[in-house]
Amino acid sequence: MLVSLKWLREYVDIDVDAQTFGDKMTMTGTKTETVEYLGENISNVVVAKIVEIEKHPDADKLVVTQVDVGEKEPIQIVTGAKNIRVGDYIPLALDGAKLPGGVEIYNGVLRGIQSNGMMCSSKELGIDEKYIEEYKRDGIFILDMEENYTPGQDIREVLGLTDAIIDFELTSNRPDCRSIIGIAREAAVTLDKKIKYPEIEVKEESDAQNDVSVSIENPELCQRYIARRVTDVKIERSPYWMQRRLIESGVRPINNIVDITNYVMLEFGQPMHAFDMREIENNTIVVKNANDGDTFITLDEQERKLDSTMLMITNGEKNLSIAGIMGGEESGVKADTKEIMLESACFDRENIRRTSKSLGLRSESSSRFEKGIAISTAEVAMKRALQLIEVLGAGKVMKGEVDVNPVKQAEQTITISPKRINNRIGIDISMEKFCKILEDLEFKCNLISEDELVLGIPDFRLDIQQEADVFEEIARIYGFENIPSVQLQGNTTAGVKSDKQKYIDKVKETAISCGLYETLTYSFVSPKGLDKIRVPQESKLREVVKLINPLGEDTSIMRTTMIPNMLDVLYTNTSRKVEKVSIFECGHVFTPEDMAGVEETRICIGLCGDEADFFSLKGIVEKIFERTGLGEHEYISDSKNTSFHPGRCANIVSNGTHLATIGEIHPLVQENYGISKRIYIAEINLDEAYKISDPTIIFKPLPKYPSITRDIALLVEDDIEVAQIESVIKNNGQGLVEACELFDVYKGDQIEKGYKSIAYSIVYRSLEKTLTDSDISSVHENILKELEEKLDAKLREQ
Repeated sequence: MLVSLKWLREYVDIDVDAQTFGDKMTMTGTKTETVEYLGENISNVVVAKIVEIEKHPDADKLVVTQVDVGEKEPIQIVTGAKNIRVGDYIPLALDGAKLPGGVEIYNGVLRGIQSNGMMCSSKELGIDEKYIEEYKRDGIFILDMEENYTPGQDIREVLGLTDAIIDFELTSNRPDCRSIIGIAREAAVTLDKKIKYPEIEVKEESDAQNDVSVSIENPELCQRYIARRVTDVKIERSPYWMQRRLIESGVRPINNIVDITNYVMLEFGQPMHAFDMREIENNTIVVKNANDGDTFITLDEQERKLDSTMLMITNGEKNLSIAGIMGGEESGVKADTKEIMLESACFDRENIRRTSKSLGLRSESSSRFEKGIAISTAEVAMKRALQLIEVLGAGKVMKGEVDVNPVKQAEQTITISPKRINNRIGIDISMEKFCKILEDLEFKCNLISEDELVLGIPDFRLDIQQEADVFEEIARIYGFENIPSVQLQGNTTAGVKSDKQKYIDKVKETAISCGLYETLTYSFVSPKGLDKIRVPQESKLREVVKLINPLGEDTSIMRTTMIPNMLDVLYTNTSRKVEKVSIFECGHVFTPEDMAGVEETRICIGLCGDEADFFSLKGIVEKIFERTGLGEHEYISDSKNTSFHPGRCANIVSNGTHLATIGEIHPLVQENYGISKRIYIAEINLDEAYKISDPTIIFKPLPKYPSITRDIALLVEDDIEVAQIESVIKNNGQGLVEACELFDVYKGDQIEKGYKSIAYSIVYRSLEKTLTDSDISSVHENILKELEEKLDAKLREQ
């Protein structure tokens, strides 16, 4: 928040320089971002009055002027400005003057005529053009004729450029500081001074009676609404001192009425709005919710689409303003406005925030309402605005105030223990000092006992809710630099990783050792990702956790699978001509079971490139299982998974527990992501794998006896899986089958259609003796018999 030190000094006696003041405010919790000194780069620039203008004898675009700068004789200035007239007061840079940007001005000769200085524009004085009237933007900066100027005055004093502007960084829990008065309160307690609140008196000079009728249909969204009428309004420019304060606070001056409402908003933190009474028509104000589908054109000339959650200010028949955010295009103050109604209200912060976000419309008003404003502030702000209208002669205030206050703000109290607070801070503040700090912060102290203090909380301190909040107030005002530093006490323990964390580390290390690069993506994703990977509507993957306050549709749900994220990363790489991509991500997926949410740890592996295939991916998965001690598991074909290629997808299962899905991505899914190359993805549930993994390494002695190897070639139907054959071989080996390795799969002209040839190398070994052919013949024949009976597998003959 930008704060003028000159304005602030009207409420607090600040007897230190701006930088020192900013540092002190930082130490008490109101952080100072920057301190800017206005006019520090301007010197020898004065007010000048133009007394004569003549054409330049040798230049059509130049004029020769005589200007009064307070000396005996006028001085001569040659200029090309088109907007100056005799009698205008302008800023004049004299010989040796310095301007912002390091510019220096010296006397010179222009087309043979002596020029003893330079008339200045607003830009040359470092004044941003967006804060000044249009007629002052092109050409020389013309000073307002309403003010009394003395030729020769320092321009910095005339334009208020002797001030310092401090930019305070405010935390969201201190909405009371989003005003000059709020900063003044903090300044007073920081400097141990007393705050001087402005004396407010409204004379009500008009004889007419305020007969506006106000009703609130939804008291939960509007806690208070005050309406006052002003007649005989004269719309004109505000005095320069008010314009200057608005400019220094980052607000553009418009006209006297609008400037007064903005001035009060900056001073007290209460947004206000002025309605043209011609638009209200029936002297009736109804605060109610909009209808779904309504449209409304705001002051910025944008059409807004409304819904029934949005609170509106209406006359009962038509919308006049979006409550707490922005007025309507037609209802605002115009150049010919003669009578206005001022609004000062208190709206529900959550509703203002939702409405502002839904409309994509954020204003100075909404930014204050959505953080919270005390209900009592509406009344003092209204009186201050009416006082300024009378002081500036902008209109006459009608008698009578309409104040609809359906929600009364009761005084809040909290009971605290000063002894406990002292112990936690590590200091010993006397009760007298303790109460003084709180009373300086405008708390009311009621001492019940030696260690029980009941505090009356100021109505503007919406952030004080528990003793911990008071703890902070005492510490920051007492001074963090005054709190002694002590060594930490207590027992220390070494931080170690849990077994689960070590397991995940080993999974990652194995993946990296297999040549994969680790990636990291967001857990909140777009629901469109489930559509892109062709997840059926009835799938449990569509039972998602939805974010209440998402950044946008693309980050509106928590992911239930990591496959869309993996495909996004693969697309990003392949679209940038990366030929081979081997990556993995270890992260979490979320499901809303029992509304509490379930978080699962998974690893997703993705391969893409000419050398990538199903078996290279399977090898990586097997290596991870081997390194982490996963026991027996099997691959079960899955042709129903619509995200994967039919016939090239399998589920990995162990003792009935689903561990992973592995396969080639469906061509239609690839098309959805714009990827032309084949993609292979595996998604492993690490939580389930961890439960059944045994990292214990058992060492066995080297075998004493030799092995015997027998090769077999089987003729089986196409739908027989390799795992089925291996299961029969191992289950009927009578403990002698040490290994069973597939080394050939053949389909061709020599094989009957619908069949394939499967060739295995079976290794037999006994731990007790050297096997002979007769020892294994019966076992081998039994295996062949079982294969034929169970799988209709026949020994292939050459």
